[in-house]
Amino acid sequence: MGIFERYLSVWVGLCIVAGVILGSIFPEAFALIASLEIAHVNVVVAVFIWVMIFPMMVQIDFSAIKEVGNNPKGLVLTLIINWLIKPFSMALLGWLFFEGIFADYVSADTAQEYIAGMILLGVAPCTAMVFVWSQLTRGDANYTLVQVSVNDVIMIFAFAPIAGFLLGVTDIHVPWNTLFLSVVLYVVLPLVVGAIVRNLLNKSSKDEGAISDFLAKVKPFSIMGLLATVVLLFGFQAKTILAEPKDIVLIAIPLVIQTYGIFFISYFAALKLKLKFNIAAPACLIGTSNFFELAVAVAISLFGLHSGAALATVVGVLVEVPVMLSLVAFANKTQHWFKQNQSL
Repeated sequence: MGIFERYLSVWVGLCIVAGVILGSIFPEAFALIASLEIAHVNVVVAVFIWVMIFPMMVQIDFSAIKEVGNNPKGLVLTLIINWLIKPFSMALLGWLFFEGIFADYVSADTAQEYIAGMILLGVAPCTAMVFVWSQLTRGDANYTLVQVSVNDVIMIFAFAPIAGFLLGVTDIHVPWNTLFLSVVLYVVLPLVVGAIVRNLLNKSSKDEGAISDFLAKVKPFSIMGLLATVVLLFGFQAKTILAEPKDIVLIAIPLVIQTYGIFFISYFAALKLKLKFNIAAPACLIGTSNFFELAVAVAISLFGLHSGAALATVVGVLVEVPVMLSLVAFANKTQHWFKQNQSL
């Protein structure tokens, strides 16, 4: 691994601190960047995420995607975690902490909004960042694409009913523009460009290592895109982080428990299902991470920009990167647990 990957946790930690400091010193600049949105999708963040996932898309070999059907267990695992376990475990943890453990620290109305924000995070499986987590665990690019695509299709039909059921409301307004634009920006567009680049590399060189050489050159830019995204996300929320540290910690605790809990449930199941590591790791990470753009947009639409629900979804964004990096590191260190499955 290069220096960026080897010390990625350190760089992310420094970027978190840098984001908070810069956001405090230059709030107007970050406010301007934050205002560059289309359907609640920040254009600048979208560009950085695109840079992150582009190398993953170049790796995808469309001729091999048909082989995914030969090993459906990884896809089934992801779907069960995302749609039958994760939304309900998130709602349960929200209720447990804000109706019980933290009841004396927040008002009843605020507690309900925090729970609502957590539920919206739990019902929105990740679309973009999962390509980064898959790449960092050397996951099967073709399989990851299929997993994300299937989840996106299900999300179109299942997000509103499940969120409405758990929130106890029937008039959930799904920001379809946010949903479809995110899928286009984070999946379709980089996939098309990646396929074009891969085809050009294959045609321009008889050397089978041309694609590997190209990926080695662009990989540092992928990590730099991740770090730039971290700086922006924490810069956007610097004021909130410094103004409401207690509430952010209270919200972060159940979110961290949920993230680690879902991952280890998935990881144990992947071992029992005898999945290969390059399928198991992305499958578990897909089920663990969240589609934060959609969750934030719905929270703002339902409860307002300055609501507790919106704050909870934002805390989900802040928690996700460092926690997911720790899970990536854990997966890479324990990949030998799956060695006996490699021949399956």
